[in-house]
Amino acid sequence: MTRTYRVTGMTCEGCVRSVERALARVAPGARVSVDLATGRVSIENGPEETLVASAVTEAGFGFERVG
Repeated sequence: MTRTYRVTGMTCEGCVRSVERALARVAPGARVSVDLATGRVSIENGPEETLVASAVTEAGFGFERVG
């Protein structure tokens, strides 16, 4: 199952890498795709939303569910 979220505050590729690293810590087996242009993050086979939200916000970015 793939879930899509909106991450706000990403302005560069360094931000993308920060989000990817944060998500890799809570979802080591998940497939993560971060799109800087749209601010969307897709996670396939990831953890529950609260863990994703916590990882993203602790990395310093805003988080909201899409859809």
